[in-house]
Amino acid sequence: MKGGNVKVHPSAEVSDKAIVGDGTVVWNNSQVREGAKLGKSCILSKNVYVDINVTIGDNVKLQNNVSVFHGVVIEDGVFVGPHVCFTNDRSPRAINPDGSLKQGCDWTVFKTLVKKGASIGANSTIICGVTIGSWALVGAGSVVTKDVPDHGLVFGNPARLNGFVCKCAKKLEKGKKCNVCGVKL
Repeated sequence: MKGGNVKVHPSAEVSDKAIVGDGTVVWNNSQVREGAKLGKSCILSKNVYVDINVTIGDNVKLQNNVSVFHGVVIEDGVFVGPHVCFTNDRSPRAINPDGSLKQGCDWTVFKTLVKKGASIGANSTIICGVTIGSWALVGAGSVVTKDVPDHGLVFGNPARLNGFVCKCAKKLEKGKKCNVCGVKL
């Protein structure tokens, strides 16, 4: 079901069983699977994959080649940089110990939550089961293996907390207030 003023590139595949909010744009070669819910005014850039039952809030930007797998919830106003990959299985295998091909019932989906206003830098990998806090900033190329606090600045492999940022994404010093957005930690 598509809202008003939705734009879907002719090469994109959007399931009739997905919900797409008003003003959302889905660019070339992207795929939105059944049960996915996209909010209003989202941008899915070239080659984005949104798996079954994924929920994405309003005003979200997913840059080229982002993969959002089953179990992920992305809240409003989140930025996801190019080539970011969300995982959803902590013990991935193609086959069971007996050699049989794994089926959906042979593994457990771990939930991942990205809260309002967070930003995830290019080429980052988000290991399933974590929460990335509101207005947090994940540096490019990071591997997030643990929860990130609200306004947390993390980067590296594994990503480690390296301070805090305001809503403008400027690094905050403890006890100081941002003169643009007014955030003080």
